[in-house]
Amino acid sequence: MTQDADRTFAAFRQAERLVAQRRPLDALAALAPVLEAEPNAPSVHLLAGRAYLGSAQLRRAEAAFLRVLELDPTDHYARFALGRTLQRQSRLEEAQTQLRIAVAMNPAPEYQEAFGEISARLAVERDR
Repeated sequence: MTQDADRTFAAFRQAERLVAQRRPLDALAALAPVLEAEPNAPSVHLLAGRAYLGSAQLRRAEAAFLRVLELDPTDHYARFALGRTLQRQSRLEEAQTQLRIAVAMNPAPEYQEAFGEISARLAVERDR
């Protein structure tokens, strides 16, 4: 690895730690040079999306998760995170679609629970 690659990798790992510590704004600061160095890396955009979501920058989170899916349409976690982001924006039908796809790709309990929650909420709203 070159020195630049080492720095980029270290910055990415630091941003991961900061997201895990629920310090999304610090994570985004650490991730900025990584996004510049690796503009086509799905993992970098996924981490940025998580940080944006954690800091309630919902439009930016949405854009980051859409970029991940553009780069890797098979990323079920990006679909799940996009669904949750849309849910927080009260865009429930769009969220339901993304969560349905995530569940179809990977029937993880967390995905199923989120999909069921949205589906129930939409059913209640339709019945009003």
